[in-house]
Amino acid sequence: MRPRRRPEDRRVPQPQDRINENIRVPQVRLVGEDGEQIGIKTTDEAREYAYSLGLDLVEVAAQADPPVARVMDYGKYRYEQEQKAKLARKHQQQINIKEIKFRPKIGIHDYETKKGHVVRFLNQRAKVKVTIMFRGRETTHPERGRDLLMRLAEDVKEIGAIESPPLLDGRNMVMVLGPTKNAGVTRDAKAEDIESSEEALQADRGGEDPAPAGDEESPAREEVREAQA
Repeated sequence: MRPRRRPEDRRVPQPQDRINENIRVPQVRLVGEDGEQIGIKTTDEAREYAYSLGLDLVEVAAQADPPVARVMDYGKYRYEQEQKAKLARKHQQQINIKEIKFRPKIGIHDYETKKGHVVRFLNQRAKVKVTIMFRGRETTHPERGRDLLMRLAEDVKEIGAIESPPLLDGRNMVMVLGPTKNAGVTRDAKAEDIESSEEALQADRGGEDPAPAGDEESPAREEVREAQA
């Protein structure tokens, strides 16, 4: 028989668990270390039974009538639970959301560059929020932004699917793409750093062809408003 466990040898319970002296109900349905049903006992009897085995009494079903308490090595139980949670986190797929911005009058070269970023993000299993930024009288032609977004969705349809269709939000139009099962999972940290630098440059430039004189309406002021938005 294992030695009787002294109170100072017992682990401090986690806030979500009630064990040993923290179990306040008058009686419990006692389950043994190996899962055997011992029956309904007073809590004091169940606690002494657990102590006699050098183990803990742990409440495992507080809502039952009477509550169910099990005899176990609480320290070992907590360790196993933590390992299971760690393994689950390791295998859990992290979904990141990246954002990339376009202008309605984006040039061919800039479009291809930004489309490359979208492809790269999707292949990293990230969702991509694609934003069309309008300025001046461009807001009177939202269909141009919608057409551009749908063109992009068509170009990346093998690895990206529309999760949120193009929606106008103030001076912006937004669409969300999510990776399909064909999207890759490779990731290159160095390449990502280069991409971040390129995106910053593209954001500064706006990736836009020069607009006709008639469409220009205080671009500097509009840029400031968009930056603050």
